[in-house]
Amino acid sequence: MRFARLLAAATLAAAVLPAASFAQADKSVVATDHVRAELLAHAPDGLEAGKPVWLGLKITHQPEWHTYWKNPGDSGLPTQVAFSLPAGLEAGEIAWPVPHKLPVGPLMNYGYEGTVLLPVPLTVTQAFKPSLTGDAEIQLKASWLVCQKECIPEEGSFTLRLPARGSTALHGGDFQAALAAVPQPLKSAAGVKVEGQKLAISVPGLPAAARGKNLEFFPETGEVIDPPGAWTQAWNGDTWTASVPLSPHRGASPDVLPVVLAAGGQAWRVEAPVTGTWPAKAAPVAAASPALQEALRQSAALPTAAAPSTAGTTLLAALFGALLGGLILNLMPCVFPVLAIKVVGFTQHADDRRGHRISGLAYTVGVVVSFAALGALMLALRAAGEQLGWGFQLQSPGVVAALAALFTLIALNLAGVFEFRSFLPSSVATLEARHPVANAFLTGVLAVAVASPCTAPFMGASLGFAATLPAGEAMAIFLALGFGMALPYLAAAWVPAIAGWLPRPGAWMETFRRLMAFPMFATVAWLTWVLGQQSGVDGAASLLALLVALSMVVWALTLHGRTRVILGSVAVAGLVFVAWSIGGAITRTPTAGAIATSADSRWQPWAPERVQQLVAAGKPVFVDFTAAWCVTCQLNKKTTLSRGDVLADFDKGNFTLLRADWTRRDPAITAALAQLGRNGVPVYVVYRPGRAPVVLSEVLGADEVRNAIGQM
Repeated sequence: MRFARLLAAATLAAAVLPAASFAQADKSVVATDHVRAELLAHAPDGLEAGKPVWLGLKITHQPEWHTYWKNPGDSGLPTQVAFSLPAGLEAGEIAWPVPHKLPVGPLMNYGYEGTVLLPVPLTVTQAFKPSLTGDAEIQLKASWLVCQKECIPEEGSFTLRLPARGSTALHGGDFQAALAAVPQPLKSAAGVKVEGQKLAISVPGLPAAARGKNLEFFPETGEVIDPPGAWTQAWNGDTWTASVPLSPHRGASPDVLPVVLAAGGQAWRVEAPVTGTWPAKAAPVAAASPALQEALRQSAALPTAAAPSTAGTTLLAALFGALLGGLILNLMPCVFPVLAIKVVGFTQHADDRRGHRISGLAYTVGVVVSFAALGALMLALRAAGEQLGWGFQLQSPGVVAALAALFTLIALNLAGVFEFRSFLPSSVATLEARHPVANAFLTGVLAVAVASPCTAPFMGASLGFAATLPAGEAMAIFLALGFGMALPYLAAAWVPAIAGWLPRPGAWMETFRRLMAFPMFATVAWLTWVLGQQSGVDGAASLLALLVALSMVVWALTLHGRTRVILGSVAVAGLVFVAWSIGGAITRTPTAGAIATSADSRWQPWAPERVQQLVAAGKPVFVDFTAAWCVTCQLNKKTTLSRGDVLADFDKGNFTLLRADWTRRDPAITAALAQLGRNGVPVYVVYRPGRAPVVLSEVLGADEVRNAIGQM
């Protein structure tokens, strides 16, 4: 083939792009199944020393779900925030709005339902200097425990850019309402006296609006009082008094007890010194609610149940599985377009036994070296902290677009629109003709670039096991995988009986070559669809426009004389303009609703806590770990998972169907795959209460699925 030099540059570029493709755009919103959390800011006078600046985490809860106050009560955990700020900016503590009492059976918790904004004051010092762009990047790492009947630990990372000189006041109303709900400090000669197993509290000096009313009482220090215990309150003139029972599991004996009192939408905070002698503490016991304990138990139990999928795997078995998986990989749809190139290359050497063998060896070396390089890159990035799995390069829209451009050029070459030789200097073209081995080697590189998103049978377990091994043993598995993929061509090159099956060179080869352009164009169509799943319809449309402009450049350069110069210049200018004006849409994260979703309402989005909730509730779950760039995944989806009899069995077994979309990089899905002993997609898992998860085959059959879901 005559596109060896182009393949070398394009394929190597596609291989190294992923390492730089993981920078994420600023994001101020994190949404889960239970809450929507958003980082807000209020800086009406900009970021200037002495001016009021507030940050805030706004949490909107799903109905009947709640998060917790700084003292959660009988159970729970307070929301925690940790800011990363430019030099000269200092974040204070959360100004906690007054909470609500949340009874849970015999327990009493303190927290928030509906929507709450947790404001944090930001101090701007004289040392603050805006960035070159005139703004400040605010980063927040927050964690919260959200509960209904069960409790789910969640977290989020937020990024927000604030203009240093401009006004940021869009959410002024939210901050005004939140700060109005923050208890006001009260100067009072308040006191707390320990009287046996009770606290006698007195607070004089409350505002006239509070006098004579029943007040809500919240201690800021946990593990002191008994939140659901019976307590009394009374007024003695302008002094509010209360008798509050101590917790039978008291874990703190403070010298000062900060308390919050609330009535009629107003709240006050007072720090009351404690007098008297605290009784002895009780032996510590678990303070978590039964719901929280069960949620944590389920969270710990599920990964343990999945562990046997790799625990019994030996290195020898993994190597054999990789070899067999690589062999089967040649039959996967991903590799079909490259097979055509290889067949044409082999037929060119049909009468040259020595050339045939050298070509087979070069192809094998290209495949094995490429698998080794891809495996080394993946292991290195994982060691650096990236959550990656097999096929990670196609999780980058930039790599998908680069491969689409490469396959467009290959298709145009196969169709006879141009010859690479005509674009190369005569010295380079002559050098290429003298080294056909390079073509065979680079065809192997190309085969790996296309085949790597696929996971063949036996290959998934080996790759998952490789992720847990030392680097040397893991690389042996990648080498075995590459050798398995190249083995059929190596055998065809060295075994005369197999080589005899190949057709003889002739005029048919030119027709066959042009015919093979269409599988390449089909691959471009598939890659465009993959990009549409990652970047939305605008990204896919931008890629198509760029491919059209690229094709025009190629065609213009095949012309001659003055026409070539004029039309070539126009075509190149058009390509540059298209890339500059709309090329950014290829890598841009689409807005909500920009990507079409499946019309099948049976399938719900996957989340790790969602699986735990359903299994804890006694419901069976089927999870489809998939990606748009995984052709095997799409075939299984169309030929097996959409069959009427399979769906009827799912309905009969009352299965909840979850789909984990790995089209774009998702560390949570990567971690879930690792727990199952897998490192790539497709992966299909059946979860049942009280049983270990069952992982099905990569190439899915209807009978296998029906048997698995029928074993109740």
